[in-house]
Amino acid sequence: QVFTFNSVEIRVQPSVKVKNGAPMSIICHADISKNTDFQLKHNFTIFKDRKLVFMTVSDKEDARYEIPVAKSSDTGDYECTVKADGKLGFSDSIYVWVAGMTKPILTADKKEVLEGEVVKLRCELPEEVPPLEFFFRKIKTNSDPKEKRVPEKTQNFSEMEYYVEEGDDILQFDCFGKRQVRSGWESSPYSNSTLVTVKEPFVKPSLITRPSSNVTEGDQIEFECSTMVAQMRDIEIIFQKNRTILNSVRDKKSLKYSTVATQEDSGEYLCKVEQGAVSKTTKMNVFVSELFPKPTLYASMTKLDENKDLILSCSINGFRRANFSIVRKSSSRDIVLKNARVLAIKVNVNDTGSYTCKAEVKGIVKESKPVRINVYAPVSEPTLSVVSGSPEVVLGKPLQLICHSVMGTPPITFTFYKGDEIKKNVINDTYATFLDEDIGLNDNGGYKCDARNNHSSGVKTSNILNVTVIVPVRDASLGSVPYGEVEVGSDTTFLCSVKEGSWPIDFKFFKKTDHEVLLHEVREYSDRSIWHKKTMKRKDTGTYYCVASNRASVDVRSHPITISVILAAWQKGVIAAFVLTAMAGAGAVTLWWILRKKKKAKGPSMEMSGSALAPNLTHEKLTRQPSDGNYYSGSGYIEDNENHMKSADESKGPDLESAEVDYTEVEVSTLDPHRAPEQKGTGTVYSEIRKSNN
Repeated sequence: QVFTFNSVEIRVQPSVKVKNGAPMSIICHADISKNTDFQLKHNFTIFKDRKLVFMTVSDKEDARYEIPVAKSSDTGDYECTVKADGKLGFSDSIYVWVAGMTKPILTADKKEVLEGEVVKLRCELPEEVPPLEFFFRKIKTNSDPKEKRVPEKTQNFSEMEYYVEEGDDILQFDCFGKRQVRSGWESSPYSNSTLVTVKEPFVKPSLITRPSSNVTEGDQIEFECSTMVAQMRDIEIIFQKNRTILNSVRDKKSLKYSTVATQEDSGEYLCKVEQGAVSKTTKMNVFVSELFPKPTLYASMTKLDENKDLILSCSINGFRRANFSIVRKSSSRDIVLKNARVLAIKVNVNDTGSYTCKAEVKGIVKESKPVRINVYAPVSEPTLSVVSGSPEVVLGKPLQLICHSVMGTPPITFTFYKGDEIKKNVINDTYATFLDEDIGLNDNGGYKCDARNNHSSGVKTSNILNVTVIVPVRDASLGSVPYGEVEVGSDTTFLCSVKEGSWPIDFKFFKKTDHEVLLHEVREYSDRSIWHKKTMKRKDTGTYYCVASNRASVDVRSHPITISVILAAWQKGVIAAFVLTAMAGAGAVTLWWILRKKKKAKGPSMEMSGSALAPNLTHEKLTRQPSDGNYYSGSGYIEDNENHMKSADESKGPDLESAEVDYTEVEVSTLDPHRAPEQKGTGTVYSEIRKSNN
């Protein structure tokens, strides 16, 4: 038995779009070819959105999944598989849309509520499958419905709480649902309507005034605010004007408030009754007519010199029968100066301040606008000085000046001058500063300042301030006479000079070693300084430089110069004489040695007396041995000494140059070729011996 799947098909009856509530069939068909006519068992499986919804076994090539009442939840992608004798066939997927949703069911937990209470609603779509969206509507008479949306991802119902507001009477609620399909959103029909009756916990308050809402200043006015309540529990009555609370009571049905009317009492008044979350208000406008206008304070002068006369007078336009008082204002309290309409005083600077006048009629007190009185003391002659203290400024640096007046009523206007040119105007209390950033070489004076205030005495001028401009030192150089090489024992003159710089100038001379050594310092009223250094020694060999500075506090260093201290000419002559003397002595010793060798060569002629001469020769050697130790090979000694010092100089370098040079006497014995070697001659030779740590 041979068979094969040609195809597997799935289809929907009556169509892929089915109305909600109508019957629907999902049919799976297998197209199979056989080599003979034989029975074949087919296993049909139908899936919706990849979930198994139907399964059957049949020897027919068709299987039918019947849905008698289609719901929106039946919308989705359907596909089927057929399995026969180990072989498996698959259909394509087909989308089925069940159009329309079922009607939701709405319930309320209360049918009758009070204002301020809460109504809880429940909207349910029992035949629908989440995710869904629910919409609750609150419908008031003669107003548009208010809608609230609640998404539900895991359940087919939703709950909502509504606060019952003031003015709500009979409320109507309904709801509907939505679900998302492939073509967009689909809505359900509206649910049943639910009615909720609202009752008032208290009535809107009433607000009345006595004698009326139109009164005159000085009249007594009384307000009464009352209401009717269902339950006398946590009830509160509040009476206020604008945002200011004037009076309040709790757990009472009425409130009273009375006052003497003033023009400031005109405006809107509000009576508010609150209980829990419910609040009701009543408003009323009150107009208070003016009994008399505000007084006006007049001053003979508002700005005047000290010790001048000031007259203050108070009046009311078209009204003279009042009790007047003139008052000085202060931060802590008002000071009554006189209970009268006119005040005359001789002022001093302490009388500066604000003044008003008050008028009283029938217990109503009104105050005028304040008048500012300024009393001025004359400014004293200002003093002009440099902020740093010293009347000096470094060329190129800014100069800050301060102008100060000890006396004078502020504000004071200070004016700074540089020469005849006005540089700056400053208004301050007792002093002002000025910064001159453009200092030139010729700016040596001409600064002054003026001070003035509102006193009639006019302007006071300071003395002229002369400022010295300090030119910094520039380009220091160092020279010496002689230059480069100096003989031991001679004097050296050092000259340190600068190209420019204000006097006096401080000159310092240094020698550079492992550390800086200050040799000489002096203050000169000149652009140069000469220093004479006496008796130069070999240790004075080295590098020298100078540093120059002045009141600009800038140190300028010269380039270094090198001084070498060498032997004097007479010292070189002494050493040369010593060398020649030593060489002559060495020649004599050599000649004697040659003659002695020749005598020894005459051996045969001396054999007869050899035995007698031998002891004498031996004795002569023994007696001469100590004498030889007293001789110095002049030439060899000087050469060795010079070589030793030369090598020491080369190895020590600068350290030996700075070593101290001493002189010592050396005793030299000279041989006489014609006499016995015991004879001695004494001469004096000067030789340099360097002292060093090594």
